[in-house]
Amino acid sequence: MKPIMPLVSALMVLSGCGSGTVSQDSQGQPKSTFKVALLTPGPVSDAGWSAMAYNGLMEIKAKMGAEVNNQQCTDAQIRDAMRSYAQQGYDLIIGHGFEYNAPGVEVAKVFPKTVFVSSSGGDSAPNAGAFRFQLEEGFYLAGLAAGSMTKSGTVAMIGGPQVPSIQSTFKAFKAGAESARPGIKVIETFTGKNDDIAAANQATLQALNQGADFVIHQANAAAQGVFDACKSKGALAFGANANQNENGSGIVLGSAVIIAKPAFLTLAERVKSGDYKGGVESFGMSSGAIDFVWNPALESKVPPAVLEGVARAKEDIKAGKLKVPIDQF
Repeated sequence: MKPIMPLVSALMVLSGCGSGTVSQDSQGQPKSTFKVALLTPGPVSDAGWSAMAYNGLMEIKAKMGAEVNNQQCTDAQIRDAMRSYAQQGYDLIIGHGFEYNAPGVEVAKVFPKTVFVSSSGGDSAPNAGAFRFQLEEGFYLAGLAAGSMTKSGTVAMIGGPQVPSIQSTFKAFKAGAESARPGIKVIETFTGKNDDIAAANQATLQALNQGADFVIHQANAAAQGVFDACKSKGALAFGANANQNENGSGIVLGSAVIIAKPAFLTLAERVKSGDYKGGVESFGMSSGAIDFVWNPALESKVPPAVLEGVARAKEDIKAGKLKVPIDQF
């Protein structure tokens, strides 16, 4: 029989198992539980930005057996939520948006055993950083389609908060539209809110009343307000972040999509193995993280020349022949 380990020695062994909580395996031996938390600006049921991140979190749970948790928090709640998860021994805290970058880098200084990563932003520390999904590439293709098909010569972009990451995607959409139709009028509106469906609806109606016949959004949970307004006026829309082509409005022509699962899983694996180093990484079409997807139910509305033009531009982006404008922030 093995001698009983002295209490002090046992505690030293447990404390060396990492920042996760200690549980027991089937043989009663101590092991570390890898813990991941996700903070989102909106509900994970939004069928867009937050839902896409939640799918990534579920991929980490399924593939790594991680203990996971998620919370919707904004503004002053962000730092408190990060501290709380870190105090509970979470190994990785993902803040899904630009607004989580600076708080993560700040809180990381107090909790060196926890990694803080935001899915946008430019600040980093030894245990904090960001990965940027270059959604601009998908937005450029949506803009190319809108500029090629518009009959009124006016298209619109409806956003929630006016933050650098959203502004950058809008610049890319505008560039795509202008490449197809120089001189096109591109309306840009921000409601300032992620989840105000009524505000998004009103902003979209105003743009449609100014002649817009194609609309793209960065409205998160409020996207339904954009789609409803387009349906009421007979305009077409583009989905964003997640594939929103099957939205019940029936007017989403295509979607600029982030494929988050591989990036989330790779990040978690690196954190768990101890290989994570703070910094800013980018994921785009060439790595399979971004796409533009036509809605099969409405694809017949798209002229063959437009389908061919968008497909050609997509391949040029992947090959590095076409550089989409992307802001540095």
